[in-house]
Amino acid sequence: MWSKLEQIWKTPDLRNKILFVLLMLVIFRLAAHIPIPGVDPVTLRNFFASNQILGLLNIFSGGGLENFSIVLAGVAPYITASIIMQLLTMIVPRLEEMQKEGEAGQHKINQYTRLLTVPLAMLQAYGFIALLRGQGGAKILGDLGAWELGTSVVMVAAGTVFLMWLGELISERKIGNGISLLIFAGIVAGLPQTVQQTIATFDPTQTFTILGFLVIAIITVVGVVVVTEAQRNVPITYARMVRGNRMYGGANTFLPLRLLQAGVIPIIFAISLVLFPPMIAQFFIQSDAVWLVRAAEITINLFQNQIFYGILYFVLVFAFTYFYTAVIFHPTQIAENLQKQGGFIPGIRPGNQTAEYLGNTMNRIILAGALFLGLIAILPILMQPFTGSQTLVVGGTSLLIVVAVVIETVNQINAQLVMRDYDEL
Repeated sequence: MWSKLEQIWKTPDLRNKILFVLLMLVIFRLAAHIPIPGVDPVTLRNFFASNQILGLLNIFSGGGLENFSIVLAGVAPYITASIIMQLLTMIVPRLEEMQKEGEAGQHKINQYTRLLTVPLAMLQAYGFIALLRGQGGAKILGDLGAWELGTSVVMVAAGTVFLMWLGELISERKIGNGISLLIFAGIVAGLPQTVQQTIATFDPTQTFTILGFLVIAIITVVGVVVVTEAQRNVPITYARMVRGNRMYGGANTFLPLRLLQAGVIPIIFAISLVLFPPMIAQFFIQSDAVWLVRAAEITINLFQNQIFYGILYFVLVFAFTYFYTAVIFHPTQIAENLQKQGGFIPGIRPGNQTAEYLGNTMNRIILAGALFLGLIAILPILMQPFTGSQTLVVGGTSLLIVVAVVIETVNQINAQLVMRDYDEL
């Protein structure tokens, strides 16, 4: 490991990229501690400690929601906008054609996603303020007039755009996914405080709870590493070509199909959706309409039911694993590229049959990956009856994200080192 770190440090371009990414993460953490004017941080922190739903939302804001900072919405609006645009791409023919235009079309779709992020961020900012007001937030926020409310909403929207920009700057350096790294930084930043609170409030009766969390952590780390690195190698043969007296081609290689193509994105998508209904229901809990209050109470109670919550969480993770894989994996395009390069899968005709074979193969291996990812996601919930701890729900999800992001980042750094070695040859 030390030799690898030394190699990275002696590579100027790679070292500069990593230092730049670290600088962007530091700037993000500083922004997460700049509160919106008029907020009582102590009362706000106590309120978050007693609300599990807001605790999960706080993960994706990187702690910005707990501090009610200018980046309290985090990257959640951008993630929601990405989900909406990807769904529209599969429905709207014009967007589908745009996606097939290659890099230029993807650039346009990304631009639409950024534009959609702004109103979603403003809506989410207003929603958080309304939620706190409905939960006795007068002590937290004070009296907000129309001007103060509008200013706060604009500041939060600007904070989300700022994080989106930081995420894209990080992604351009090819040292991991920028959005995932921002979420990762928020989770890691909260670990020292969690450990400190655990030590300060340690009770011998919590021994089994802590042991349960350690077991979940070990299973998650080992399982995510194994599944993330697992792949199915599809054999590829390139036809021989004779030009004059020389023969070209004829090489045998393979096409790697990863067991978990989507990475940690399904978890992020699933949590974004599973937290949406109870958060919306909180807005109507103080409504004058009796039926609306009743509907809000039913929704909140339903999502507080761990059985329903776990099943819905599992189904969403499972479905998003297939969905996101379908978005990023295009068997028809791969089959066309293989045919143009004179490559084929032994025993499979080039063209449509190759695309069908690749699609069916990917669907089979993704089944195992989706089941594993769904089970790992709800494993803390399954362990909760034995540990009696609500914090494992947050901790297990956080650990899953951290491990997956670390693996992705390390793989990208290794890929850049390998490319540099080839360039030197």
